[in-house]
Amino acid sequence: LQDLTGNGGVRKKQLRPGTGQPVPPSASVAVKYSGYLGNWNKLFCSNGNSKYPRLLKLGKDITLWGLEIGLLSMTKGEAALFVLTPEYAYGQRGCPPSIPPNTTVIFKVEMLDFIDSEECDAFFELTHEQRDRIPLEKLLKVAATEREFGNYFFYKQCFKIAKDRYKRALSILGRRSSSKAEQSQINASKLLLFLNLSLTYLKLECADRALKYGELALEMDQGNAKALFRCGQACLYMREYSKSRDFLARAQCIQPFNRDINNELKKLARYYKEYMEMEKEMCCQMFDPLNSYS
Repeated sequence: LQDLTGNGGVRKKQLRPGTGQPVPPSASVAVKYSGYLGNWNKLFCSNGNSKYPRLLKLGKDITLWGLEIGLLSMTKGEAALFVLTPEYAYGQRGCPPSIPPNTTVIFKVEMLDFIDSEECDAFFELTHEQRDRIPLEKLLKVAATEREFGNYFFYKQCFKIAKDRYKRALSILGRRSSSKAEQSQINASKLLLFLNLSLTYLKLECADRALKYGELALEMDQGNAKALFRCGQACLYMREYSKSRDFLARAQCIQPFNRDINNELKKLARYYKEYMEMEKEMCCQMFDPLNSYS
């Protein structure tokens, strides 16, 4: 076993290698873990049944010193075993009734993902005046990290949290620049967030909000097929069939072989046909009594 502390307090056995850089100290991590007593005969904690583990902030959400040392040695996708002596785990007292005093514990850990939030943490500790003075490069990095958090929660299907993170990123990008090059960079970041918010509001079944952010994206890029597609989806949800057809047809002109766009147009045609048949039936029902009277 690899000795991570030099005194045998935290030892590691790699089960599967990962890729990329090790986890930084300021990261939030998504891990699957199981904790066992030192002789493997008792499982005392696990989140193995969770499809989307919650993000844990290092230095805040993880209370075991030894486990945090172990996590800092891991890379994305890695799986490992960590053996923690009592002084790096639950100490002399243990954690009754599950963990006796002076107990060595073993953790099996899989590093699913992590997000380095150092820039974000530092940014949100600044005053508004200090935020206005930070270089654009750092500002864009903070916004990109917030968007990354939003993406994590989106794929976790926590759409309300994702929406809040995307909006937080947008609030960071409120600065206007006199430089066209800088403003172009800001707008490029905003465009991604508008598209993210449009899709997220569709998932939340708030089609009017989805349309709003899709149209904001189109203000920045009139030929953005994804924005046109989102607007078409939103209009279809609101049964605004003519507007939906307009948006989707424009998207299809840009990407004629896009399967999603073509399928949405087929769905629109089907819904419109059903709508017209329903309208026809309602008209017949309205005029039937008159015909009978005649």
